[in-house]
Amino acid sequence: MRKLGLIGGMSWAATERYYALINREIQRRAGPTCSAPLIIDSLNSCDMSRLTSDEQWAHAAQVLAASARTLEGAGATAILICANSMYKVADAAQAAVSIPIINIVDPVGRAMKAAGVRTAALLGTRNIMGESWYRKRLVGHGISLVPADEAQIAVVDTIIYDELMRGIVNRESERAMKTLLTKFDQNDVDAVALANTELSMIVNIEANVLPIYDSTTLHAMEGVSWILGNMP
Repeated sequence: MRKLGLIGGMSWAATERYYALINREIQRRAGPTCSAPLIIDSLNSCDMSRLTSDEQWAHAAQVLAASARTLEGAGATAILICANSMYKVADAAQAAVSIPIINIVDPVGRAMKAAGVRTAALLGTRNIMGESWYRKRLVGHGISLVPADEAQIAVVDTIIYDELMRGIVNRESERAMKTLLTKFDQNDVDAVALANTELSMIVNIEANVLPIYDSTTLHAMEGVSWILGNMP
């Protein structure tokens, strides 16, 4: 097995989920006594949360680059950044190391394309739903995305940062997400890209009104494929 590095801590709840998903799948594929060879650098989310200015994002890029170098130096052969929003500056981290950083958007795009999804809604933090960088990469896989609504962005962003990233599961927020997904379904959306590593805490991925493509699960499975040597 190849050793995989995880840049975590953004949030700890998401990092915990990556660890569990990867190890359960390794155990399923490789044998009941097997576990994944992982190196985790867990960052302080206080320094990486709700970034808005160019200066803050430049700092985040430096932190991620330093973390990537640490993981490479510790023997990682590839890296997953365990936070959708941080892929805004993933190129800076990639430039700092010689090992690949596996992008979180691509497995979502490939899965949707393979399933014949034409139009999707994107759910995540404000910088994912409201900015173009994530959307452009997903559209590059042939997926059309419905426009982001400011009211929806505000609700989802608040739920993520004020509740889920603190490990809080609120029943009212669960109902709010169900209402939002129902609206998407009524507007002829084919599927939803869950572009946040915490939203699965309140969104039922397996049983919903629309197919849910969970970036965390799909990304973690890419990590498993890397560990087992099934990716170049």
